[in-house]
Amino acid sequence: MSPIDHFAHGLLTPVLAYIMSSVGSMLGLLLTSRARLIGGREARWWLIGAALAIGGTGIWTMHFIAMLGFSVDGLAIRYDVPLTAASAFLAVAVVGAGLFLAAHDGQRPQFLLGGGVLTGLGVAGMHYLGMAAMNMSAHVSYDPVVVTLSVLIAVAAATVALWFTLRVSGALRIGGAALVMGVAVSGMHYTGMYSMSVASHPEMAPVSGARAIDFLLPLIVGLSVITVGLLLTVILSPSEKELRSEAEFRERLRGRDEGVPEVDLFGTPRV
Repeated sequence: MSPIDHFAHGLLTPVLAYIMSSVGSMLGLLLTSRARLIGGREARWWLIGAALAIGGTGIWTMHFIAMLGFSVDGLAIRYDVPLTAASAFLAVAVVGAGLFLAAHDGQRPQFLLGGGVLTGLGVAGMHYLGMAAMNMSAHVSYDPVVVTLSVLIAVAAATVALWFTLRVSGALRIGGAALVMGVAVSGMHYTGMYSMSVASHPEMAPVSGARAIDFLLPLIVGLSVITVGLLLTVILSPSEKELRSEAEFRERLRGRDEGVPEVDLFGTPRV
């Protein structure tokens, strides 16, 4: 077996990966909080933004940054671009599906658990699809016990994350929940990586694909545009306090309308 190093750049990549996971989770929780307050058809756009934040920044970007610190002694690693892009799409899609399922009726355990299982399996699939995108002159194998453990962690983390999206509000609570989600996502990633074993081929052959560093500039530009756009959306929209005040005002108006009997032109209540 060839020696594997998950921290080729020291603590730089795991720390950056954790920060990005927490930032993406925090932004996603802010967006889902707005979706709960706004409700109706408009809420779906906030949930789509949350899927981009959690699935794109909080999960896939965390995975890719962590992979920048992955190396195998004596082997060149290249990445299949279509498979890598597919893993990013999968992360956003499954998080979005879980958010919409939980938003539909997340107060019922079966919807919350169903969304958690769906999202967790999708996140695990994203991780191993991203691993399958690696090209190297070696045979890669996985420990089925550790793989199973990583999938269970992914399902548990996804379920907790969906629970947070349904209940957490306020800056401090959202910040604390985001830090917990960052730990869960990072834990799932490195557990899955621990299941991996690499045996290099006797004769080294050139491998096709892009280097990890080649993804860095597009990743930074794309991530910056998406994150800044979502942050501006949150900042420029009405605050949570304003949305709550407006909702309470509408409830009072509705209650007043329901409490006043309908009258005719002479002020006599209609029967």
